[in-house]
Amino acid sequence: MRERSFYVEVVSPQRVVYRSGEVISLIAPGVEGYLGIMSNHAPIIVQLGIGVLTLRLSNGDIVRVAVSGGFLEASRNRVTVICDTAEKDEEIDVERARKAYERATARLLDITNRSIDRERARRAKERAVARLKAAGALGEP
Repeated sequence: MRERSFYVEVVSPQRVVYRSGEVISLIAPGVEGYLGIMSNHAPIIVQLGIGVLTLRLSNGDIVRVAVSGGFLEASRNRVTVICDTAEKDEEIDVERARKAYERATARLLDITNRSIDRERARRAKERAVARLKAAGALGEP
């Protein structure tokens, strides 16, 4: 049995990151955990966290997008993802993401420096991990 596809658009303040009518499943990082969407999903609006948006296409391809913040709305076989930041897997500079991960980790481990914003460093580390996972540099998300 052929799975039914639906339309997905992923946008950031800078651009349309992804657009396709051939998506058969979507996994998104909600703030309370990952959630899945397939065709004919009930209408929903979800706040997004930091993580990897995974799209499975009708031709079998997988598209991964590192996202941070924003919202996902699903209704009538159309999903709109509005993100604070979004980067497709092939656009990610893995070396830059690794360096960001190392910087954030070093800040979190520096317990003697009280001027470090630990929450900001934690979010930077999460974003770097999402980018590395989306690019396939840390294994499957």
